[in-house]
Amino acid sequence: MTPRPLDEAKVEVFAGRLLELYTGGMLTLLVDTYVPLVPGLAGRLAAGARVADVGCGTGHAIALLAAAFPTSTFIGYDLAPDAIARARSEAAGLANARFEVRDAARLEVEEPLDVVFTFDAIHDQADPAAVLERIHAALVPGGLFVMVEPRASSDLSGNLDSPLAPFLYGVSTLHCMTVSLAAGGAGLGAAWGEQVALAMLAEAGFGEVTVHEAPGDPLNGVFVTSRPA
Repeated sequence: MTPRPLDEAKVEVFAGRLLELYTGGMLTLLVDTYVPLVPGLAGRLAAGARVADVGCGTGHAIALLAAAFPTSTFIGYDLAPDAIARARSEAAGLANARFEVRDAARLEVEEPLDVVFTFDAIHDQADPAAVLERIHAALVPGGLFVMVEPRASSDLSGNLDSPLAPFLYGVSTLHCMTVSLAAGGAGLGAAWGEQVALAMLAEAGFGEVTVHEAPGDPLNGVFVTSRPA
């Protein structure tokens, strides 16, 4: 039997719906549950901070945060113009939110940032080390970096007992690694693991890292660190 060719438009729609399902639960908890995980973060945002979401996709996280913390200013960066267009539409009416098409590996900011978020974005990057270095450079001394990423082991043997391992490796092989490798990148994949993540954060210049279990999300962890003052 000759296999039917893939309908790329349908594949794109399916991937988008899968991503929304995967991140939707986390984002509904973002303001009330994730933000309080980070000591002092809610106070910074309430007082007024410059905040970015690097690899913001369609901007849902920015829209939620900007609505909850009107005294702070928020900017989302993403490489995909179509994602940024959707983000601008979703955040329409929020004067403290804006979006720009940017390559995160070459990110430069006009004014240093107080807080940077990434949501399942680092492991997909072609050059994740450069992205982490640019985030570090964009932060003020003492600025916070909150990174949501899969909380797996970097060693396959450390994941064998996890019921989520087949899903993690499947998504990684079919999407995450492919996206990076197609651009000639590192191909970290979703199972890059906590050990590699901690090493790369240290190499980028970040200080001590605290890793929390992600509320309502058995797959991810919340990595909290800062640019040393």
